[in-house]
Amino acid sequence: MPLVSTKEMFEKAYKGGYAIGAFNVNNMEIVQGITEAAKEENAPLILQVSAGARKYAKHVYLMKLVEAALEDTGLPIALHLDHGADFETCKSCIDGGFSSVMIDGSHHPFEENMAVTKRVVEYAHERGVTVEGELGQLAGVEDDVSVEHHSYTDPSQVQEFVEKTGVDSLAIAIGTSHGAFKFKPGQKPQLRFDILEDVSARLPGFPIVLHGASSVIPELVEKVNKYGGAMPDAIGIPEDMLREAAKSAVCKINIDSDLRLAMTATVREHFALHPGDFDPRQYLKPAREAIKEVVKRKLVNVLGCNGKA
Repeated sequence: MPLVSTKEMFEKAYKGGYAIGAFNVNNMEIVQGITEAAKEENAPLILQVSAGARKYAKHVYLMKLVEAALEDTGLPIALHLDHGADFETCKSCIDGGFSSVMIDGSHHPFEENMAVTKRVVEYAHERGVTVEGELGQLAGVEDDVSVEHHSYTDPSQVQEFVEKTGVDSLAIAIGTSHGAFKFKPGQKPQLRFDILEDVSARLPGFPIVLHGASSVIPELVEKVNKYGGAMPDAIGIPEDMLREAAKSAVCKINIDSDLRLAMTATVREHFALHPGDFDPRQYLKPAREAIKEVVKRKLVNVLGCNGKA
């Protein structure tokens, strides 16, 4: 089964009141954990690759892993570039077989953001690839993306941006953050549903995307800390808030930090209990299983896309 476009995925998600999970991948175990979970839950899936992941694993290796996942699961899977920094990066991924790309021009002034986004859209659409744009900026750190403060999306700009660029989906900033440290200690997590509602009203039927949407699962943070970590202040987005967003115009929710936590916590636990072990299969196997369980939890409790493949 070949890679699929996100276009039909998002149309079904919007009508069905659920979202598709976009899970970041870096190596074989992460790909396997995600896709095994999606297969068991019969869920459509977006595997996404950051610039950092392409540098770490190499484009060709990631493509072969995704090809294996398609053959193994038979699921509808889209392969998406996360946070493409410029036209050249997006072009490389389009030419290299991705079915979807994000051009992140959110750090540019509005007009410049529209110009670079439109250029990517024109190139991608000629080749049957969908494009995600972004308005507003999320605080936090993810690979090469680092923003100190939120810059919430201005709803008055979204209609012009979508119409002039031709993007297929739009990432907006409503209070989610990249990374595990989303809020200061004592600060209450809160999403700006008023912005989401305003954007949705201005773009009826149009798919919205949330980045930085890991919940930073407390039991995983506790395990990381128990076995040598230092993450007592890690706080994420409550899963019930994300589920509410998924029932609205949000059709794609990005999840990365929770996967990293699952893998790191499990590997640290393994070495604490088996300090003499040096066989990678012995610690990567339970790490893969931990990722699988986190993804299944997200598919059912947050995204609501189980049974929708």
